[in-house]
Amino acid sequence: MLTTLTALAEPTRLRIVELLQSGPRYVGEIERLLVLTQPQVSKHLRVLRDAGLVESTANAQRRLYELRREPFVEMGEWLEGYRRSWEGHLDALAAHLEQSGDDP
Repeated sequence: MLTTLTALAEPTRLRIVELLQSGPRYVGEIERLLVLTQPQVSKHLRVLRDAGLVESTANAQRRLYELRREPFVEMGEWLEGYRRSWEGHLDALAAHLEQSGDDP
């Protein structure tokens, strides 16, 4: 989980992941959309690949990158625990406020 969060903490890598949400993309397409050079994009994609967030396939001389589902499912499950905890706290607060009524 820490590897995933660390990789996504860098704004350019997060933008790449957001682009890949709509489907696989070639490196050249990512370059054009983010106005970055090929070495810059490749560096970020390598970090994302090493973190297990993306995978690539070769198509002639081009590489197609796509998101891997598993790390995002894991992150969703991790966040779900926090959401349940906060819902419990907010429910308790709402109950407390309801019991206290309008009294100061």
